Amino acid sequence: MRYLADIDVKNKKVLVRVDFNVPLEDGVVRDDTRIRASLKTIDHLQEQGAKIILCSHLGKPKGEKNLKFSLKPVAQRLGELLHKEVKFCPDCIGEIAQSMVKELKSGEVLLLENLRFYPGEQQNDLDFAKELAKLADIYINDAFGVAHRAHASVVGVTKAVKECGAGFLLQKEIEYLSKALKQPKRPFVAVLGGAKVSTKLGILKAFLEKVDKIIVGGAMANTFLSAKGYKLGASLVEVDLLETAREILNKAKKKNVAFYLPVDFICGPGPEEKVGKGVCPFLEIPENEMALDIGPATSILYAEALKDAKTVVWNGPMGAFENPAFSQGSLNLAEDISRVDGLTIVGGGDTDALIHKAGVVEKLSFVSTGGGSFLKFMEGNELPALLALEECEQKKGERK
Repeated sequence: MRYLADIDVKNKKVLVRVDFNVPLEDGVVRDDTRIRASLKTIDHLQEQGAKIILCSHLGKPKGEKNLKFSLKPVAQRLGELLHKEVKFCPDCIGEIAQSMVKELKSGEVLLLENLRFYPGEQQNDLDFAKELAKLADIYINDAFGVAHRAHASVVGVTKAVKECGAGFLLQKEIEYLSKALKQPKRPFVAVLGGAKVSTKLGILKAFLEKVDKIIVGGAMANTFLSAKGYKLGASLVEVDLLETAREILNKAKKKNVAFYLPVDFICGPGPEEKVGKGVCPFLEIPENEMALDIGPATSILYAEALKDAKTVVWNGPMGAFENPAFSQGSLNLAEDISRVDGLTIVGGGDTDALIHKAGVVEKLSFVSTGGGSFLKFMEGNELPALLALEECEQKKGERK
């Protein structure tokens, strides 16, 4: 795979797949983290005198033009961040797009309209991909957030352009995540939270082969405690996964992987409650109440487990952290991970929001921009985006 730094882009038309799938409110970008993540790539292309064409999706318009999902407000915000005009094209393929690209001068930036206004994007339709490829001499993927999607702007387009590469953001993701997977310093601790075991099965099984300790929180911890025979009141439990949870616990024991589960919780009738009912030891959750956050004794236990860590990978909150009444356990954990003297990697949308809330972003080694792609990569799966870039490079070699 080639990286952007090694590609001559001067005066070339460069199509960059970015991930500008950002939250909008009343036509204004509410959180520009994903836009900022690709600034290094865009700055480099400007400095090198490329003609820059950016493409992205936003939301789920279901293959139809829906201006509620227009990228126009994103062009406005990007212009503010770059301190220069960002042109906006009301389409992403066709005559208007071709004409606007033709008028681009070196260093200028054009953002195309939402790729998902066309069904061909998510169907990885080759004709749609060829229309995109027509716009450019070079294709750069800088969108790790969609690297697990076999979509036209991620995979199909690489078959229709002469030259491909990875942008700085994608390169950084690959380097950091590979470091944790391939040569982790030990002890290696995985921290997994969130609501469901079902969404984390792949990564749990993969980590059992790689890590020294697994720390589990969030509602998924309930399923493991329930699998051990404990009653957890009205807490969310995935009953159909109890047997799987037992198998994971047994395998951890066989592999000598320390498996940490909560010993107390902050309880309440439901996640919307303004105030938690107080601390419940895990054996004493009232029948009509739920475990909604890890308790103080669990926070101490988890902090202790992290003390000697040299590599930490964290995905998923410890409770219903969006509600301040049930956020303390997750915030404590964020603080503890930020103090680790080693490589600390955080991934996943909820976890990303959480570390910003905790104010620890700068103290972590790396914050991944991926959700599903982060999990897939950490499971050891090949990502369609990376395979496509490698195949593109091989074909270029064959043509030579």
